[in-house]
Amino acid sequence: MPQNKAQYTVSLFNFWSHPTTAQVEVESNNALEGTDVILHIHHRPPNAEYFLWFKGTAIDSNSNIAHLTVKPGSLIRGPPVGQARVEDDGSLLLKNVTMEDSGIYTLMVLLQRCQKMIACGRLTVYRPVSVPTLRASKTLVTENMESVVLTCDTNSDNIEWFFNGVSLPLTERRNMSVDLRTLTIDPVLRRDAGVYRCKVSNPRSSGTSAALRLNVKV
Repeated sequence: MPQNKAQYTVSLFNFWSHPTTAQVEVESNNALEGTDVILHIHHRPPNAEYFLWFKGTAIDSNSNIAHLTVKPGSLIRGPPVGQARVEDDGSLLLKNVTMEDSGIYTLMVLLQRCQKMIACGRLTVYRPVSVPTLRASKTLVTENMESVVLTCDTNSDNIEWFFNGVSLPLTERRNMSVDLRTLTIDPVLRRDAGVYRCKVSNPRSSGTSAALRLNVKV
């Protein structure tokens, strides 16, 4: 970190040392890897003079990632380059986020009359889910004589199963694995014939497999 930035930040910490009871809030957010995201703030104080953002919960010069100085008629931002930028309202813009950007972000607002406010928010970054592949041990089975295993291949942990367009009900014959990736039907009955799909998702993306038709012969 450049020495002048460290000295600037430390001097602010030393000068504004008296917290205020007013409340400022940081809105937590979810983001998809590779996108830009804003951590919005609420209840922005009208007499704010500095906005300082930190990665993590520590408030020190090493954790400071961006700041904004509010002067009459002008706004001064820092650092001049980098991933993070403080918007005009004090919110934090992070560009092209990765999984490593997930975590807590801390905002310190320095006010007039030697007061400050502190708030924290969480950013969670998700990888895009891949479209799952649904496969079966066999697609033509004999009623009441054979079993079938359907497997949903995916990189997601959140999996839903559908049968003929509606959520798949489980029964004594339809057993799901603990990780929800494998459905076993034993034995297969005529009413099990139809179209199966699996859907995967996270809070920022989703994907559904192609239809797989199970045929049952008597």
